[in-house]
Amino acid sequence: MTTPADAHGGVIHDIGYRPYGGPRLGRRYATRSLYVQSLRAAFGLGRSGKSKVLPFLLFGAMTAPALAMLAIALFVGMDKMPLDYAAYLSTLAVLPQIFLAAQAPVLMSRDLRHHVVPLYFSRPATRGDYVAAKFAAMFSALMIVLSAPLLLLFVGALLAKFPVGDNLVHLLYGLAAAVLYALVYSALGLLIAAATPRRGFGVAAIMGVLMITRALASIVYAINGGFDALRQESASWAYLISPSQLVDALVNQLFGLQKGELFVLHAPGAAGTAVFALVLLALTAGGYALVLRRYRNV
Repeated sequence: MTTPADAHGGVIHDIGYRPYGGPRLGRRYATRSLYVQSLRAAFGLGRSGKSKVLPFLLFGAMTAPALAMLAIALFVGMDKMPLDYAAYLSTLAVLPQIFLAAQAPVLMSRDLRHHVVPLYFSRPATRGDYVAAKFAAMFSALMIVLSAPLLLLFVGALLAKFPVGDNLVHLLYGLAAAVLYALVYSALGLLIAAATPRRGFGVAAIMGVLMITRALASIVYAINGGFDALRQESASWAYLISPSQLVDALVNQLFGLQKGELFVLHAPGAAGTAVFALVLLALTAGGYALVLRRYRNV
């Protein structure tokens, strides 16, 4: 006869569960994996073909003018490239800005929208590791976009038998400019993207900040006599308003590029160079610190 205790008693089934016995790769491996996954995501790798269109289109748009300049220089028989390496980046500045606006939300907003950020923090990686991996991925993606055409120009200069030493020095100036652009763009872009889970809002906000600050800097520059026949040196302080023009003016002044040419941006003297460098450092470090602060509460 079955008693009431037997009728309601539980049964333990052996379903073959075993604890994980493999190697635990730890925090460093998790951070590196997050970096690689984020860098691939910045170019749409591992996702649908639609996700690859814009980043690779922008990458092609950045490198195509370098190929055209190389062809013109070889065909016409010029003794140097039509554009200097650093000037190439400032001339095509809008393309890496669009890349940043489109891809920074891919790195930050999707995790927020799908509420998967706490899952990352359930692993050995910390909040600081998460932000560091995302920042390094965005910086690396921008460096690929910015430095590829410069390296292409340098190879072209070697093929055209332009002076190697002069081109190498100016290539390094251009790469230094690319590093500064990538640092400040990554800090600002990720900060804005981390503020919203909606990708569209992030794209619009990043482009809005970069475009509005650039327009505002140009207006202030014009009001202070920057476009007068006798240009006022003090007008160049207006470039502090725009992150892209800040980098452009700092690099030109720091390396003595295109001095005396009209419509070329320069920081106002030695004191201006120091101030511009400090503001650039503050923007980068401040943006990174605010992203860290944002993820303390996620």
